[in-house]
Amino acid sequence: MTKETNDKYIDKVVKRYSKLFGLPTKRKLTLYLAALSIHGAILSILLFNFSYENFVVGLGFGLNFFVFTLLSDVAISQTIMKNDLLFDFRRCYALSFFSSLVWFGILLLGGLVSWIFGAPNLWIRFYFLGFSGALILRMLVLSVVSFAGFGGTLLSSLLQPVLVSLPILFIGSAVGYALELQLLGFALTAVFVSLLAVYIFKYSMDRVGTGALGIASSVLFKAFLANWAEDLITPMETFFEKLGHEQDVNVSMLTFRTDKKVTAAFVVPELHPGPFKNLGSSLLPSLIQTNLQQKCNCVVSVPHGLVGHELDVATQAHNQRVVQKILDIVERTPSTNSMASPLVRTESGDAKVSCQLFGDCAFLTLTMAPKTMEDLPQELNSFLEAEAKKLGLSVLAIDAHNSMGGPFDVNAAVSSFKTASVGCLKKAAKQKLSSFKIGASTVVPQDFTIRDGMGPGGISVFVVEVDKQKVAYVTIDGNNMVSGLRQRILETLKELGIDDGEVLTTDTHCVCGMIRSERGYNLVGEAIDHDKLINYIKQATTQALGNMEVSEVSLQTDLIPDVKVIGEQQITELTVLADDTTERVKRVAVTLFPLASVCLVALLLFIL
Repeated sequence: MTKETNDKYIDKVVKRYSKLFGLPTKRKLTLYLAALSIHGAILSILLFNFSYENFVVGLGFGLNFFVFTLLSDVAISQTIMKNDLLFDFRRCYALSFFSSLVWFGILLLGGLVSWIFGAPNLWIRFYFLGFSGALILRMLVLSVVSFAGFGGTLLSSLLQPVLVSLPILFIGSAVGYALELQLLGFALTAVFVSLLAVYIFKYSMDRVGTGALGIASSVLFKAFLANWAEDLITPMETFFEKLGHEQDVNVSMLTFRTDKKVTAAFVVPELHPGPFKNLGSSLLPSLIQTNLQQKCNCVVSVPHGLVGHELDVATQAHNQRVVQKILDIVERTPSTNSMASPLVRTESGDAKVSCQLFGDCAFLTLTMAPKTMEDLPQELNSFLEAEAKKLGLSVLAIDAHNSMGGPFDVNAAVSSFKTASVGCLKKAAKQKLSSFKIGASTVVPQDFTIRDGMGPGGISVFVVEVDKQKVAYVTIDGNNMVSGLRQRILETLKELGIDDGEVLTTDTHCVCGMIRSERGYNLVGEAIDHDKLINYIKQATTQALGNMEVSEVSLQTDLIPDVKVIGEQQITELTVLADDTTERVKRVAVTLFPLASVCLVALLLFIL
């Protein structure tokens, strides 16, 4: 499967993940349910017999419906669902509201039919038909979403409908109908039909997952919801752990020291920050940045290396292993170099490459701005390492990941980058090396959030001065950038005396799945005001210019063995499974639940 196909499936599941509906507040739910219960009850009874007595009966019935619903949800949330990962009081309450909406919709139809045919007894039949509809909805949602077992799901499904039906035993004579024994039998039959319909639905849903990966689709769905609704990581990462594999990965650090003290560092792990939200290594860039800054009191940038979703870290435990390895590396005393070259550039097609030598390390940045830039494969990195070795250099290559606004042809991009990078390496190798200064600063804007497209790492700026050329490397903790913003940032920095530079993003995936949009996240500059962002970048750049010092540099690369990663194939399988399950349940639901409704209606007609 190609990388484009894999990314397409990931984008598709993130889009669906981000569009999961939100719920009203408890206060709003109370107002909605009270209005529905009282107005629905009064209207349904007055429709077939308009009188003051029926108004009073309807009011009493509606109040009882509301109170018993509230009490049942309090009881469920405090007992059966007390330890459930998802169903707190608010979600139990919301389920009762939506199931009651179905119930009163059927009941209002019953009142209208009773008035048309002048048959009050029809109202009670529609009441129990609404009972069946609400029960099916409750059983369906709880069986698919709740972590409670069969017993807990069944009791939680039944409690509210049974409690709110108790007043029916006492108001029959007031509205002119008799509660027949057959209707009680129908209620029991409705419970059986509901159980059967939900079982068939869930069985059909689960077969998609068990057939593909040996994982029941409903269990996977619950894990997704636990993460979306409560930010719980363990349920989803349990699957990542099961499907992942161990792999040795490299981590590279370009570390700047003044008087043997670390002042700034580029850290580039051979890992991808994904798949989305707080799962896997989605937060790895800011996690590395925070831990290393705290340890060394330095400025840290974690730009995006040449790697894709094939190397997402599976669990938080392995993230911690990666971070600890990086902290161990920085403690070592490396051989340093005090020389650097000016920055040079080359282009080939849409590919733009810059290179600056730090000792014998070629620091390459790759961009296609203003054209779209996406993940570049590891094969390109291997090619660049081989080409740099021919020139007696090592290489640290960065995917700037700083422009999106159209299609991306990875094969054409790789071909262009190979040509441009080889030319840039050769051009840099001819440059004179001189002593250099570096200044660095980090700004974390408090008014930008992950929903806006800004991760917790904020903005880091490194300014390097070689032979009077000042170069700024701006790193933003975000996932790609709107087309054109990179150029505007670089032009603005010239006002501060910056001659050249590059804008990088970390490709953090903590922003992914956070909003309801086609993509599921905001690019840097899509929701963030450009002027505000540029002001923050100028602030960080000014601070970096103010603390510039003569520095030494070292490139340290080390191997981290046996990191559990969930690769491209496994992520694709999970996302395809989510997609296939959605399509299956749509087909089953369209057939199954109308059929169950027809059966119940036919049964009601039979007992007339």
